[in-house]
Amino acid sequence: MKIQRALNPEPDIEHLDHMPGPLVTGAQPDIPAGELPGRSTAGNVASDTNTPSHGEAMTTIDPHELAGRYVAAWNEPDAELRRKAIHDLWAEDGAHILQPPQEIRTLAAGLGFTSTTLEAHGHDALQVRVTRAYEEFVESGKFAFTLRDNADRIGNVVKFNWEMVPSGGGEVAGVGLEILVLDERGRIVTDYQFIEG
Repeated sequence: MKIQRALNPEPDIEHLDHMPGPLVTGAQPDIPAGELPGRSTAGNVASDTNTPSHGEAMTTIDPHELAGRYVAAWNEPDAELRRKAIHDLWAEDGAHILQPPQEIRTLAAGLGFTSTTLEAHGHDALQVRVTRAYEEFVESGKFAFTLRDNADRIGNVVKFNWEMVPSGGGEVAGVGLEILVLDERGRIVTDYQFIEG
């Protein structure tokens, strides 16, 4: 017995822009009964133990090590090593999506912008983004980015916080939250960055 999508199996093509999440058409995958609330694993439910679930292909990814490499790339003074770090961290078509600080969002809203999300896609744009942040905050010796000890991972998603701290000591000047979505090789497909303070 296979558990199939019980609702409308054929999507309303005219209203796709109102549907949440990705569109899946055709045969639906089996859902192991143990993953459904209130369902036991007893019965004749299809199971495929050889098919990895989200993140199984990345069991060797250490979220602390990945977060450390990520923060190190933003502090890297050597342009060639920074470029290599970007290529090692992000998938070729990877994206960095930034929600700017509240003051920038407020200013943008006042100018009539409905979206203030900033995005960089692909290695070249990512290199520009990381290099610009390095030049603005780190190169002068005024600040450095440091990693908080809270990296964690669920499947193919890693989250952690970083801080921008004065190089000579003092109060934290900025805090960010990173949520990284990884591909099967453990490289960043999407990097969601939230400036928290």
